[in-house]
Amino acid sequence: MGRSQTFALHTLGCKLNYAEGSSIGQQLEQQGWMRVDFAQPSDCYIINTCSVTAQADKKCRNLVRQAKRNNAEAKVVVIGCYAQLKPEAIASIPGVNLVLGANAKFDVDAIMAVDADANSVDVESIKEVNRFDPAFSQNDRTRTFLKVQDGCDYHCTFCTIPLARGRSRSTSIDKVLQTAHKAIELGAKEIVLTGVNIGDFGRSEDGRQRGS
Repeated sequence: MGRSQTFALHTLGCKLNYAEGSSIGQQLEQQGWMRVDFAQPSDCYIINTCSVTAQADKKCRNLVRQAKRNNAEAKVVVIGCYAQLKPEAIASIPGVNLVLGANAKFDVDAIMAVDADANSVDVESIKEVNRFDPAFSQNDRTRTFLKVQDGCDYHCTFCTIPLARGRSRSTSIDKVLQTAHKAIELGAKEIVLTGVNIGDFGRSEDGRQRGS
């Protein structure tokens, strides 16, 4: 029997990003992959990006270079807000094999199947982003961040979040409770609700207002 595939994941940005990155890592572990520290050699490096600061491009490039220094043969996958905003710019970075946008970042099958010689982009128009993927963080602490809302409809002049995450949408209370119970089963003692704008909680998973 061959050894388990390894992956390393580095998340930039907010607690929502952190919860999503953690859930993607959990899914890979459920598929038999073994997580290692980003500073160690790994078969696959996943960079979960942020777009809020002006340093997004620089940080992404630095992490790609670090990954390739750790293992020149490694596969590099870039996801997150910056991946949605600037997919072609990221794909042009030497060493990047796969760029996944907002609708595809939870596609664990695509991450596992990526080829080391590939240079692929899977990013839809932000107007087509209409799904809600549940997520919660898991680490050695007893506090977990649980995603209950995503996206934003306000389009403030200074903010790129609506362009990176799409319209405001959320899951149902029943599904939030299901996810919370999973977190508790894994050892969570404190649950912090997170989202882009949790005051918008109540919109359906495709962004429409739920009926009363």
